[in-house]
Amino acid sequence: MEIDFSNIKVIGFDADDTLWVNETYFRETEARFAELLEHYETKNKIDQELFKVEMKNLELYGYGIKGFMLSMVEAALDLSNKQVSADTLEKIVQLGKDMITHPVEVLDGVEAVLAQLEKKYRLIVLTKGDLLDQERKLEKSGLSNYFHHVEVLSDKKERNYKNLLNHLGIAVNEFLMVGNSLKSDVIPILNIGAKAVHVPFHTTWAHEMVSDEEEQANNHLKLSSIRDILKYLN
Repeated sequence: MEIDFSNIKVIGFDADDTLWVNETYFRETEARFAELLEHYETKNKIDQELFKVEMKNLELYGYGIKGFMLSMVEAALDLSNKQVSADTLEKIVQLGKDMITHPVEVLDGVEAVLAQLEKKYRLIVLTKGDLLDQERKLEKSGLSNYFHHVEVLSDKKERNYKNLLNHLGIAVNEFLMVGNSLKSDVIPILNIGAKAVHVPFHTTWAHEMVSDEEEQANNHLKLSSIRDILKYLN
């Protein structure tokens, strides 16, 4: 696919599952959560209930581990008809704490790509999630020195991107977003007239899924590895 990147001056990077591993740990925690509640429901029912509670709570808690932890507690109470023990609730809270303190695993090729791109472009991080957690992960990743700016957004819709680019004085036609989510990192960026590169992660949260029609209708570059972006930008 031929896309002209010659005007690009600023590149935004998503963080979770673009710079470092994230969704894998959520899936592992969901499995451990289901094991804690296996006396009350089947794993499939537990997964469905947890996702339903997460979606209900997004407006209240936003994205991130802390909201996920609270949703696990609420789902446990619902699934057990409020019979879940204090010991189990304590274990659920610990699941969330374990996620927050988990070592940061930078994805293959990321640092090499950033080291090359920073020579020519202004690099920024645009991510969703909990501010403290994202700041912690960026610091532990060892990547913070590559970025001119870091922004933790409440959501990644067209208005969020427009407001941020305007605030930072970035022209839409000079901006490129790189991320693993079509729903959050690609489609809204294309809708405001900027460019986007999709680097899929092997695991995608159900909330971030889009239809095949939506994917095919949007003119963007899809890469199998973040390393391949250097073929187009360097």
